[in-house]
Amino acid sequence: MNSSLIDYTLHLADNALILAQRNAEWCGHGPILEQDIAITNISLDLLGQARNFYQYAAQLMGGDTDEDKLAYLRTEREFKNCLLVEQPNADWGQTILRQFFFSTYQYLLYEKLEHHKDEQISAIAVKSLKEVTYHLRWSSEWVIRLGDGTEESHQRMLKAIDELWRYTGELFIPADYEKECGFDMQPLKDEWMKKATAVFEEATLPVPQKVFMQTGGKTGVHTEHLGYILTELQYLQRTYPNATW
Repeated sequence: MNSSLIDYTLHLADNALILAQRNAEWCGHGPILEQDIAITNISLDLLGQARNFYQYAAQLMGGDTDEDKLAYLRTEREFKNCLLVEQPNADWGQTILRQFFFSTYQYLLYEKLEHHKDEQISAIAVKSLKEVTYHLRWSSEWVIRLGDGTEESHQRMLKAIDELWRYTGELFIPADYEKECGFDMQPLKDEWMKKATAVFEEATLPVPQKVFMQTGGKTGVHTEHLGYILTELQYLQRTYPNATW
């Protein structure tokens, strides 16, 4: 059993699942119907990615493990998602910026994972990249629209940057299981910063400098928010153990 590959696969799955759950909170509450549908579809895309990675992790682990047990029966300390994806929605601006930060990272990462030596990881990345390409374009357009929009929308984006930038550094600080999978994160970080800077310039938003970065999510040390997310996400399975559709 390759424990590093399992941990890395779970990390990818957890990132997608938790952000899917966060985005799903907008279902029925989006600012306009078209964008309500858009954010819900992005949530479904991420959920599909999570399922693929959980299924593969369960296959690697063997025994009676399956995707449902990995999603619904692990505690918050067992989840390996980055801190960024568990941050609250707050307002539309913060939701958009969180999606932009993560989609930029995910797009660049999946481009590299397309060439991963593990064929299953590579196949999931190839399939998911088509979805993430849309997520990145959609969130980029919204960052520009809000940042270079009204005085209020601009101020809300500045507040969102203050809230979320501190969680972006963790994306590029490799956990042990990432190191063992042979990833060099520096080129990814450079490309991410280049894309973020270009969009921020068009959106008339400042790129923060010398911000202390929060870490821990990749190794199971999370903010207080994840526990509440899992309480809702896992409620049915924990209340009615072994329930199936």
